Amino acid sequence: MAWALFRAKRQEWLRGFLIVAAGSIVIYLGSAWWWPWAPGRWGGLTFGTIAAVIFLVDALYPLRRRLQAWPLGTAQRWLQFHIYGGGIACLYVLIHVGFRLPAGLFGWWLLLLSLWATLSGLAGVYLQKSIPAQLAANLGVEAIYERIPALSARLQAEADTLLAGAPDLLQRFYLTNVRTWLGTLSPSWGYLMDFRAERERRLAPFREVSTYLSDEDRGKLTDLQAIVSEKIELDVQYSLQRILKLWVPLHAVPSIVLMGLLVIHIVAVLLF
Repeated sequence: MAWALFRAKRQEWLRGFLIVAAGSIVIYLGSAWWWPWAPGRWGGLTFGTIAAVIFLVDALYPLRRRLQAWPLGTAQRWLQFHIYGGGIACLYVLIHVGFRLPAGLFGWWLLLLSLWATLSGLAGVYLQKSIPAQLAANLGVEAIYERIPALSARLQAEADTLLAGAPDLLQRFYLTNVRTWLGTLSPSWGYLMDFRAERERRLAPFREVSTYLSDEDRGKLTDLQAIVSEKIELDVQYSLQRILKLWVPLHAVPSIVLMGLLVIHIVAVLLF
């Protein structure tokens, strides 16, 4: 299942990425064997310049609609270049410095931000593939992110109405185990992997209390259990959609900072 999430939709782009990456490493190894490799020599400058250009084109990805898909033609090509181009650019940064650790703080910032932009981009690919698939395959409830808090509060009101006039045992069970939780969202990073354990934990007390209830009250307990199951699905929806929303600034903001530092780096090289 995990491998399927990383399976390339466009195999030709993956093959091209692997060919370019392998060829570039061979060129680097051959060049470094013949003469000392340095970022300021022609080899290092060439790979560094190409990396900067690719990062610049990658940075235009959010503007692809305003650019009317120019220069890559279609939104799909933009996306593929954004993914694979970012990987090649990061590799070229490593080749640019000869796979050595930076000597100064500025170099560390450039290297770490390059790695962060690339790795967070790959994480985004995984999230964009896995979360919609998980929501579609495992959940019966679909909700807009902004409406989920109101839907959760509505479930609490529905449960209050259901349990009005219920026997003391069922009332105590509801107030102790369910009501407060129903009215508050409970997001969790763990839902990204599996939410069945949380569902089992929440529903286990229902089986215990059921043995002490009459048939009529068991019907109310069953209805309450359905409300709890819906609330769990809302929590899962909220958690997974929130992860997607949080990923955007975690990827975009460091990438913007990287672009600014790249400009400073290029100007410094040209002037000094």
